[in-house]
Amino acid sequence: MIELVSESRCIKCNICVNVCPTNVFDRVVDAPPAIARQSDCQTCYMCELYCPVDALYVAPESDLQTTVNEAELANKGLLGSYRENVGWGSKRTPKAKEDQTFVILKQLR
Repeated sequence: MIELVSESRCIKCNICVNVCPTNVFDRVVDAPPAIARQSDCQTCYMCELYCPVDALYVAPESDLQTTVNEAELANKGLLGSYRENVGWGSKRTPKAKEDQTFVILKQLR
């Protein structure tokens, strides 16, 4: 579930608003988009994937999430981590070869 739009990183491009299939965000004039309908989030990661500045955090298991601290998420490298793992963005490569499923399948060949 979408948990954070970073005010310090967001460039107000509203790409997340446009790509969200469940209309979770509202545009806000001269400010980052607002998470307006969080419970409608389907955890599809589209917003995080398309954010060009890694300003979003989608929690994979939101029912386990208690509080979200932007500085802590940034220190742990979690802001935009989905985008990084799939290799989207400048100077990034997909990390599928590090996934254990890939290793197991390679051994079966």
